[in-house]
Amino acid sequence: MVESPLRIILFILLVSVASVYVHIYLYRRLFRDTSTNPTWRTAGKVLLTALCLPLLLSWVVTRVVPSAFIVAVAAWTWMGVAVYLLLSLALLGAVRWLVARTRGHRGVAAPLATPAPDPAPPPSLTELSVTVPPQAPAAPPVDEARRLFLARATAGSAVLAAGGLTGYGMWSAFHPPVVNEVAVRLPGLPKTLEGFSIVHMSDIHVGPIIERRFMDELVRRANALKPDLVVITGDLVDGTVKDLRHSVAALQNLQARTGTHFITGNHEYYWNASSWADALTGLGLTVLRNRHVTLGDAGGAFDLVGVDDWSMRNGPQGYNLDAAIEGRDRDRAAVLLAHQPSNWDVAAKAGMGLQLSGHTHGGQFFPFTLAVSAIWKHDAGLFQDGDSHLYVSRGTGFWGPPLRVAAPSEIVKVTLLAA
Repeated sequence: MVESPLRIILFILLVSVASVYVHIYLYRRLFRDTSTNPTWRTAGKVLLTALCLPLLLSWVVTRVVPSAFIVAVAAWTWMGVAVYLLLSLALLGAVRWLVARTRGHRGVAAPLATPAPDPAPPPSLTELSVTVPPQAPAAPPVDEARRLFLARATAGSAVLAAGGLTGYGMWSAFHPPVVNEVAVRLPGLPKTLEGFSIVHMSDIHVGPIIERRFMDELVRRANALKPDLVVITGDLVDGTVKDLRHSVAALQNLQARTGTHFITGNHEYYWNASSWADALTGLGLTVLRNRHVTLGDAGGAFDLVGVDDWSMRNGPQGYNLDAAIEGRDRDRAAVLLAHQPSNWDVAAKAGMGLQLSGHTHGGQFFPFTLAVSAIWKHDAGLFQDGDSHLYVSRGTGFWGPPLRVAAPSEIVKVTLLAA
């Protein structure tokens, strides 16, 4: 992946500082504020330091020592828990603040009621010459027992809420993907191909966590849809051919009239994209690296165009739409496979009536769903601009924290209609 070293360093620095600050905040709310016991506070420091360090090192370690990937997944799982702890504490803190404001004090100790003063006698001449400012009422005493109770109640509630959300997210991540069906009118599609079906999978991320059992279930669900074509739009793997070949070999069992076609995503480049392209070709998949194939017969056909990942567009072999469509009959309908939902406007002008993409995971889990929606103009789902369409998959597996909250994984069945 071609990126500026300075940009990478700045990103790592920013993420590291944010991670450290979050762990300091969690220590204060979960340990320091809930007890004055030195042993308890020391245990909290040790625990959160032990959880923070692997998280900071995970990105580098997995590149240098691939076998440490399973440890990194545990660290990323903690990242998800930490995010939900942070959100829960912030929400509960806001509730406490609102209650305190409504009651007119800090929520620690209620102010004592003050009786109304007796009517003052008329001032004398002497008193008229000197004005004594009124004394401000004394601040109410802080109820330490109540403060401790509220801190413990807040911490306990946050732990329960974070645990519940994390548990649901993990169940959702390992649960078989939902099947979403959409119909798209493809400009130039012959009437003879009306109803042609494509099963679209993306971002499966086969690795130490997603293994052969998960893949066999994906294959079963895809075959049940009886597709004419299966496409996989990148980020299939997170590991080497040697380690993951058995799990990925499940794709040999996919059944589609025109076969299974694959393009690279950014993660393939982390693990030698060329080696994976050769391995998948050996398993019977058609790998499209900046080229196209024509599907159909003399009675009707369309072009399936595949490009390498957008992140490598400046590399020795990366996204090259011009090379992929070279020699293509522009009057023939075309479907473009591109891992990232980038350059769609240019692809549409080049005659790509439908682009199938992934990469965003739809944010994968809340609140990152909101961040991805803000960053990506086309974050998930079906989009249309004139006669051109784009479908961005939320992904069929997961990456990083094994969590799926408010962004379930999916297998997409696209039915092509003649325009």
